[in-house]
Amino acid sequence: MSALICGSFAFDTIMVFNDKFKHHILPEQVHIINVSFLVPDLRREFGGCAGNIAYNLKLLGGDPLPMGTVGMDFGPYADWLDSCEIARTHITTINHSYTAQAFITTDMDDNQITAFHPGAMSFSHYNQVSQAQGITIGMVSPDGREGMLQHAREFADAAIPFIFDPGQGMTLFDGNDILQFIEQATWVIVNDYEWQLMHERTNLSEQQVAQRVQALIVTKGAEGAVIYTTDTVYQIPSAQPHAANDPTGCGDAFRGGLLYGLMKDIDWETTGRIASLLGAIKIEHHGTQNHTFTLEEFKHRFKKNFDYTLLLPS
Repeated sequence: MSALICGSFAFDTIMVFNDKFKHHILPEQVHIINVSFLVPDLRREFGGCAGNIAYNLKLLGGDPLPMGTVGMDFGPYADWLDSCEIARTHITTINHSYTAQAFITTDMDDNQITAFHPGAMSFSHYNQVSQAQGITIGMVSPDGREGMLQHAREFADAAIPFIFDPGQGMTLFDGNDILQFIEQATWVIVNDYEWQLMHERTNLSEQQVAQRVQALIVTKGAEGAVIYTTDTVYQIPSAQPHAANDPTGCGDAFRGGLLYGLMKDIDWETTGRIASLLGAIKIEHHGTQNHTFTLEEFKHRFKKNFDYTLLLPS
């Protein structure tokens, strides 16, 4: 069973400013702002929703097939995927573009200034769902606008169940677009902020969305998650991390766990807890693809957090 994960690949360049922005940005002068921050600490991480979700699904033993468009500079990321044994069959290189890149500067108050270059992500519609074989489940995660619309339509036309995960791409779509995604999707996942945007643009309640799909999943960070189905609401508790070092990518880790549970036909309460624990493990590590574990370690932490034994289907 393979999961086709349509979404972005990106390099995340993370810089730490050892001071506070407010000491250097004068509110009365923002109309002529011209500042420079010395950033002695810098990391370059592999990121993007498709890459992150695929990485987490692979950790659990799932079979991810990420689909995305990348640029001429993708080489180091490609080597990393190969080392993780994640297939690159459906990753298309756009030779005249750079891979999507986020440049993030963080200060000592955890404020962030981010510049994002979409690059090759804007050509995501070059890929087609029909190019993949043996797919049992799909996912439409943040990507180029045209690609997200196209891939959702292609999954629906091929009768392949898929998760709609608008994420940061929510701002690309109006209410009619989102209603169309909901009608096509099998499941919808958003965080609590994204849910508010979805509600405002569609005027649908959680239960109304749940009536149109098999489940609506709303993640709430440290407060866990809520899964709305046609007839039941599941309250999913959060798992306890050993430390909270970097929340970036925790949502993608959760989605990797969600995909795994759906692929293995695990009940919603356990699927939600698998996803929650993946998010907790991720937050302990800087970057989005630097955490690792064995299945036995994962099962041990699951039992410790949720007081029952995790039995994973073969």
